[in-house]
Amino acid sequence: MTSAEILKRVRRIEIKTKGLSNHIFAGEYHSAYKGRGMSFSEVREYTPGDDVKSIDWNVTARFSHPFVKVFEEERELTVMLLVDISGSSLFGTSIRLKRELITELCAVLSFAAATNNDKVGVVFFSDKIERYIPPKKGKSHILRIIRELLTIEATPNSGTDVSVPLAFLNSVLKKKTIAFLMSDFVSPLQDKALMLAARKHDLVGIHVYDIADKELPQLGLVQVQDAETGNDHWIDTSDGQLRQRYTHTFENNRRNYSQAFTKSGASWLSIRTDQDYVKSLQTYFKGR
Repeated sequence: MTSAEILKRVRRIEIKTKGLSNHIFAGEYHSAYKGRGMSFSEVREYTPGDDVKSIDWNVTARFSHPFVKVFEEERELTVMLLVDISGSSLFGTSIRLKRELITELCAVLSFAAATNNDKVGVVFFSDKIERYIPPKKGKSHILRIIRELLTIEATPNSGTDVSVPLAFLNSVLKKKTIAFLMSDFVSPLQDKALMLAARKHDLVGIHVYDIADKELPQLGLVQVQDAETGNDHWIDTSDGQLRQRYTHTFENNRRNYSQAFTKSGASWLSIRTDQDYVKSLQTYFKGR
């Protein structure tokens, strides 16, 4: 893509996802992530009905009548987007590629975080850390994230390993963060990395998949290519048992990940490329 084409796509995504964030998700996001606690703001004179536990006795003694401490919510949080950019993310058979859905999800979550004055950072990964963008605030920072999502490429022939960004998250970010891990989760499950990350951070797994990841179309003898290794294979899609094994493998992998996330205390949602992700995000936020 040329620079002009990239800017045009960034602008188009900004218009669509910022509108969703402002009009649909802002309230749900704020309710779901209310901040870490309360911080002191000011003192004011006591009025009937105030909690006596909030009286500031030092100021009260100084002015000979009661004053109370006023606290406000500590709103600033850090949101980390852990984004799978391996070759399998560049697959899609209907409305959009998996990478395109991930890009929109990242943009929506970033603008929702910005509305609440939260920092946003990104870890791009395959079977290694491909790029790290430290958390920052501001519109220009979010537009940079969208630009990277549109243009970044994984190392050739790299696979997928979701334990890699989880280990990176634990080692680099010392404070608790809200982490959205977005992937098709085709890598083997490693419970230890997941448990450690979920214990330290507020972790959400977002499974992004295409209908053809789940159901193999009946097209006869076809040549397919592994998006991550580049290897070619011939398969007979008219074989009913093959198609059943294909679906079973997908469902078994999704079930294992879903159960592992739930067991660790993390959240999990699954979104298909041809489905409305707005409803999925709304249901998640409202259910917290």
